[in-house]
Amino acid sequence: MIHERRKHPRIEKNIPVKISGEEFDIVTETRNLSCAGAYCQVNRYLEPMSKLKIHLLLPFRKAKKVVTKKVTCQGVVVRIEHQSGVESFNVAIYFNEIRARDAKTIAEYVNSGSAQKKAE
Repeated sequence: MIHERRKHPRIEKNIPVKISGEEFDIVTETRNLSCAGAYCQVNRYLEPMSKLKIHLLLPFRKAKKVVTKKVTCQGVVVRIEHQSGVESFNVAIYFNEIRARDAKTIAEYVNSGSAQKKAE
């Protein structure tokens, strides 16, 4: 059994995300997400410790409708890995400035998604 070292639960979902720096905007999807950070693929190299503005669109199912909640926060690049053979990079982003309300929204999404996975 593998012991999970992460402090916050994480979900493997493709959530639309816009990552902005001083001179660029990247629209991509998360590979996984927690209330502390995100892991995604980007088409350019991002310098470790770069400051980013993050916009997430989280789809919540309410009765028979899907309601999208927008979360905006600040993050920093903590790890970047080049994908061999292609011009893309996997990047780990830590949310260093996030409102408690937004962190709670992400945690609710992660927990609801985790519950759905277990039920399948």
